[in-house]
Amino acid sequence: MKRLLKYIKPILDKRYIGYTGLAGIVCLVVSGVAWLLQMRFGAISAFFSIVGLVCLLAYLLVDFKNVRTVFSKRSVKYGANVTVMILIVLGIAILVEAISSQHSFRLDLTKNKRFTLSDQTRKILKALDKDVNIIAFFSLDQGDPGAAEDLLQQYKQISARITYEFVDPDKNPGRARSYEIEFFGAIVLETSEKQKKITESTEEALTNALIEVTKEGKKAVYLLKGHGERELEDIGEQGYNQVKNALEKENYDVKDLLLMQQQAVPDDAAVLIIAGPQKDLVPAEADSLNVYIQQGGNVLFLLDPEQAPGMTAFLKDYGIALGDDLVIDSFSRIFGAGIDMPVASSYQQHPITEKFNIATFFPVARSVRVADELPDGVTGITLAASSPQSWAETDKEALQQGAVEFDQNSDLQGPVPLVAVVTREVTEKPGASEKSGTGETSDPQKKKARLVILGDSDFASNTYLGLSGNKDLFLNTVSWLAEEEGLIAIRAKDSEAMPLILTAGQGRFVFFLSVLLLPLAVAGTGITVFVKRRKSTR
Repeated sequence: MKRLLKYIKPILDKRYIGYTGLAGIVCLVVSGVAWLLQMRFGAISAFFSIVGLVCLLAYLLVDFKNVRTVFSKRSVKYGANVTVMILIVLGIAILVEAISSQHSFRLDLTKNKRFTLSDQTRKILKALDKDVNIIAFFSLDQGDPGAAEDLLQQYKQISARITYEFVDPDKNPGRARSYEIEFFGAIVLETSEKQKKITESTEEALTNALIEVTKEGKKAVYLLKGHGERELEDIGEQGYNQVKNALEKENYDVKDLLLMQQQAVPDDAAVLIIAGPQKDLVPAEADSLNVYIQQGGNVLFLLDPEQAPGMTAFLKDYGIALGDDLVIDSFSRIFGAGIDMPVASSYQQHPITEKFNIATFFPVARSVRVADELPDGVTGITLAASSPQSWAETDKEALQQGAVEFDQNSDLQGPVPLVAVVTREVTEKPGASEKSGTGETSDPQKKKARLVILGDSDFASNTYLGLSGNKDLFLNTVSWLAEEEGLIAIRAKDSEAMPLILTAGQGRFVFFLSVLLLPLAVAGTGITVFVKRRKSTR
């Protein structure tokens, strides 16, 4: 005890007590810096806080009279008030920063929500069942990784299975070579089983790569050919090359199918698309298609007016009535389109159109109605219809002359159904009900064949696929048919320029305001101040 007092007495000596107080302040500052660096109150912060508080308390106890005298001065009071206010403001700022680092909030005010992750991305991230590591190869001297880091941070906030890191290829050439990185800005996504490299840091590219590395295998989508259908490799206005690219980005294996050269639809066909046939299927093809559906196959029909008339009889067996007509929609003029391009802006409740509220356009379409009386085991709904201002025109002569007018006796009053969805209960495995080895009869496994029928194939052509919500509706339809409900959502939108377009009057107003009125106002204010000061000095 005597030895302890021997060391404490010099500290409490009034000649050295000032240094004790200064040491206390320094210790508290060090404690605060350590807390800011670690973002937690650790052992180092606690130690210096205790030492600093003890030193300050000793200083106040020993030299309290002098402290009270100093703080009674007016200058010190003002200084103390300012110091306290500064500390309060700093404390508030630190508190806000600490809260925001744990609970962030983003507000996207752009028209197309370009800084907000799409519904599809969010659904995929929430459903992740594998850890995905993302490696972004960026150099500080070769571009700004800020946008990519912001995007990856959004992905990580939604799913804890996402981790990411940035690697500078210049500083880590060995690692860049191991991933075969040949240029800056490449991003690699990898799981324990797969790896995918992309060359652009956009949400669309990143999400498509995420689908590819997390999905097991690829489902096959076939497009029927041989009857004048749309071509996958056709890059012209009427082609379906963009459909092929969009499906491949969704991790589907897209192939052509010449059914007349095969005895049946391939077993690996998750979806069969029949897009704009101009001629009817031959009987053998129709039989193969029926067998495919009866075994649980999924088919998307895109059927144009006055083409392949045999499809009307074929789909009648599945509760679908194809109209021998052309849908006329005067509401289309609002969008600058012709009256022969009906617009669908409201949809029935269905997984395909969940949270879907974007207008879709159907150039030169026919009506597609669900029959009032459906065959046994068949259910159907109208998914999309044109506006109430539309009708289905049946007068072909009037159509040729371009003088159409609604006839309540023969035309179908709008809203006219444009898209129908049908499901049919089927036996998945014929013969599954045979007696098993136990002597009991097993019930056949039941599943549903899925059919979607659109009265237009231009809807998904290269010209119109990117129009409004056409692409989303098409891809959602294929995803539902392929039983990939996790991919059904609104997809990421491309960044779009938002030019400011002024009328002639608005342009003149801006010119006079900025070039004449504001400079004159500034000059007038200066002259007024100058005159008043001149008068006051006389």
